[in-house]
Amino acid sequence: MKILQNSGVPIYQQIADNFREQILAGKYKEGEYLQSIRSLAKELSISVITTMKAYEILEKEGLITAVQGKGFYVNAMNTDLLKEQHRRRVEDALMEAISAAKIAGMKDDEVFDTLAALMRMSDMEI
Repeated sequence: MKILQNSGVPIYQQIADNFREQILAGKYKEGEYLQSIRSLAKELSISVITTMKAYEILEKEGLITAVQGKGFYVNAMNTDLLKEQHRRRVEDALMEAISAAKIAGMKDDEVFDTLAALMRMSDMEI
């Protein structure tokens, strides 16, 4: 798992985002247990509390469930519903970006070019 210490995104959010992406991509199967909170915290050299917060986010989203004494496992999910929820998040983020672009005086083609460049950069990181 790749975590950026000096990113503007909190570490717990980076962990949750990473697991969410992997779960939705099918890298973790229904019923599969995630790495223990302590083990992940040690591997990433971060606080157990930070790791716990990431797992709690995923649990609130319905992606994972805690089992006392065993850890967290991946839930069965309606992938169409989850994808729709993420589409709504993308739409909300894009609306916010459009508002910021208007304030900055950006033209449509500048916004499109910026989005295309960011998507290319994102593909290179994977």
